[in-house]
Amino acid sequence: MRNWIEKNPKIINCRTDDSFLLRFLRFKKFSVPMAQEALERYILLRQTIQQAFHNLDMKIPKMEYLIDNGYLFAVPGRDKLGRRWIVARPGVFDPYKFLNEDMCRVHGIVYETLMEDEENQVRGFVHYADGAGVSFPYLTLFTPKEAVRIVKNGERTLPMRHKEVHAVNVPASLKYVLDWGMTLVSDKIKKRVKIYTSIEEAAKTVDVSMLPKEYGGTVPMSEMIASFKEELKASRQQLLDNDLMEVRLELFSEQAKEGAVSALKKGNTTCSPYKNDILSGSFRKLEVD
Repeated sequence: MRNWIEKNPKIINCRTDDSFLLRFLRFKKFSVPMAQEALERYILLRQTIQQAFHNLDMKIPKMEYLIDNGYLFAVPGRDKLGRRWIVARPGVFDPYKFLNEDMCRVHGIVYETLMEDEENQVRGFVHYADGAGVSFPYLTLFTPKEAVRIVKNGERTLPMRHKEVHAVNVPASLKYVLDWGMTLVSDKIKKRVKIYTSIEEAAKTVDVSMLPKEYGGTVPMSEMIASFKEELKASRQQLLDNDLMEVRLELFSEQAKEGAVSALKKGNTTCSPYKNDILSGSFRKLEVD
């Protein structure tokens, strides 16, 4: 991977430390060509949507507000399978106060911080989302086309392993939107999504010991958020340094550029899959981390 990065004319600057390269190798089950392709797509995505992927600074007032109020945070510890749990509370996000790029940026801060940990790369994540407070104005944040690109890049470009997704308090008025969203993800992810009408219903099957006290656990949400903020602080400088990574946009195919339609209202582009011409050995069938 390091030799390929050094010789790749598309890449101007890229991290080459073990943890960073392994996140792509693990993401693609150690298929080197697929990991290379994923890394290129990832940097292209970061570069073309800088509002969402650059300046991932938890100290930005809007970001600090969303984090302090528990919009998105990882709970302390790991479950019996070694996975980290991420709690999402979209109702905290005021669509009249914040922009869609604010939503993308706070997700970038949380996910990039968690991906720095190699154990998280191996074990993956469990998502627990509370839809309380989400209403129709949220649908104005992204157009359907933008939403499609965000969902697809979230699954195919960000090197994260999404093991389970639990959603509670989904408003009946937005159920059709969720049903539509489910058509965008792969069958693998679709099978991992569980929807519950209430917190109480979810508690019958979900490991509530991993959740804040407000959702059936024992540790108050405020303590979990404070603990996670310390993780964010520890990774803050690395996330800012990631902005130094860069590719030569003019060397990417039109297919790569055109396939990634705007994911933000400001007209920047996300990226779509494309064929990488620089290939090396594939070890996809190996049973390794």
